[in-house]
Amino acid sequence: MFKRAQSQVIAGARKPLLPVAVLSAFLTALLIAALIAALIATSGPARAGSWTAGGWNFSDEMGGFRILSVTGSGTVRDPIVIVEEITKPGIAELVIRDRRDRSKIRPGHTPITHLAANLIKIVFNRTGQLWTGFELELREVINEVSVYQDGLSFDQLRTFSQPVTSNVFTASRRIKEPADMVRFWGGSVKQDGSVRFNFPITDPTVKDEFYLLQQPRTLIAHDEREEPVQVAEIPAR
Repeated sequence: MFKRAQSQVIAGARKPLLPVAVLSAFLTALLIAALIAALIATSGPARAGSWTAGGWNFSDEMGGFRILSVTGSGTVRDPIVIVEEITKPGIAELVIRDRRDRSKIRPGHTPITHLAANLIKIVFNRTGQLWTGFELELREVINEVSVYQDGLSFDQLRTFSQPVTSNVFTASRRIKEPADMVRFWGGSVKQDGSVRFNFPITDPTVKDEFYLLQQPRTLIAHDEREEPVQVAEIPAR
């Protein structure tokens, strides 16, 4: 009789094991759901970066590429050096904003209302494609080409004596119409490789914000000089 009662007590003590197992499974499911949510949250595009140098602010907020660093003042001896990586095929749109104090007057100069900057861009290829050319295009309005009369250009004022060059692409061509761009060819950039561009930007009537469109070219098997100029189509925003 005593043994039967003891076995009933033991059997009763084992009954809570089922709710504990259910609770453990529930907590495990919650943990898995939290991990999945964290992965989804971190799998989107990287947070936009904003860098300032020489009184100019550079942003990768449009996506498709990431700025790694920006240094320099914009002179010939101390150019603004922008290091970035392009992560997706297509056009990478660099936003440039004027952050200079225009009320200051330099000795012997007019108030700071114009743009004259010498730049170096170092671009890493993270697109998974072979680059066989590259285009740089300036725009005052993101979805409108820069016309000759707006003043924004790759130094049509000849403020600098520095030529537009690349350490990889052996040939380049400045195009003024129908868009303000520089086209590079005669070389290639493999995945994880990099290319450097040296170029000036000038504008006697600079806006508070303008854009530099960057477009790697792929699988170009003919002479770029004979190719019609393709104007990038950017959807209106």
